[in-house]
Amino acid sequence: MTRPALTALLLSALAAPAFAEVPKVVTDIPPVQALVAQVMGDLGSPAVLLEQGGNAHDYQLKPSQAAALQEADLVLWVGPEMTPWLDRAIDGLQGPGKALALLDAPGTLLLDFGGKPHVGGPEGHDHDGHDHDGHDHGEHGEDHHHEGLDPHAWLSPVNAGTWLTLIGSELARRDPEHAATYVANAAQARLRLAMLDAKLMADLAPLKGRPFVTFHDAYGYFTAHYGLSSAGSVSMGDAAEPGAAHLSALRAKLTATAVVCAFPEANHDPKQIDMLLEGTTVKRGAALDPEGSTLTYGPALYDQVLSGLGQAMRDCLAP
Repeated sequence: MTRPALTALLLSALAAPAFAEVPKVVTDIPPVQALVAQVMGDLGSPAVLLEQGGNAHDYQLKPSQAAALQEADLVLWVGPEMTPWLDRAIDGLQGPGKALALLDAPGTLLLDFGGKPHVGGPEGHDHDGHDHDGHDHGEHGEDHHHEGLDPHAWLSPVNAGTWLTLIGSELARRDPEHAATYVANAAQARLRLAMLDAKLMADLAPLKGRPFVTFHDAYGYFTAHYGLSSAGSVSMGDAAEPGAAHLSALRAKLTATAVVCAFPEANHDPKQIDMLLEGTTVKRGAALDPEGSTLTYGPALYDQVLSGLGQAMRDCLAP
């Protein structure tokens, strides 16, 4: 190459605009990662801390994950009520505004356990006698009901739509060069979600009034949105071991409320469900996976979580 040509090449390289770096995003659980991945599209792939098969309520960060957390430009997580193991790590992040708890996001529908409307603002999220480890420390012992804010808020497609908009806006603010892409991707994701929601609403309508039992109290947002009838759960807390008195009361409820089906849960031993159903005519459904921990991680996972819950309930509860 001649010297004039080389000089021209160097000058053109220096004159070329410097592209903004796409934000490094870290998420806590697969459904959040899926929503962020839908918004980021081809621009980048958000990391997810919870590994396949991991317990979202009780997880130990690896050193490499802690390092990735420190290097992140943005951490999107449900909040300490869902992933308490991440709370202290986030407190230690360098720089303000790096972490955004989705439960605190404006417009987020908040429910207490059992599908009841949450009273009060998001601040504090008092668990009323419950430690973050999901074990009951209240004065009523093993028969005390799980109370306080239910953190499984992604199981409401209304919340997912709200969060998609928020994620798009937040990424656009941090990366103005690609703002239009983030906003467009979020809009397309909301449209797909609306179509899925409409399908599930139609598919699940015939199941209204047909009671069922789940392994743990994680489905209030889903059942409230689709008008389904949960009759209770085996575990009183976030997969905490149930007491004998609770299991006895729940077994009596199977007959009293004409429970149709009981659902075990992915990554949890189904023996308690089997013991509960022994000698009854209640059907045993497929294992539910509210966190998508058994699915392939990626942008499609969120829709697969909702579809999987709907399919499992149709298969077991259909008249």
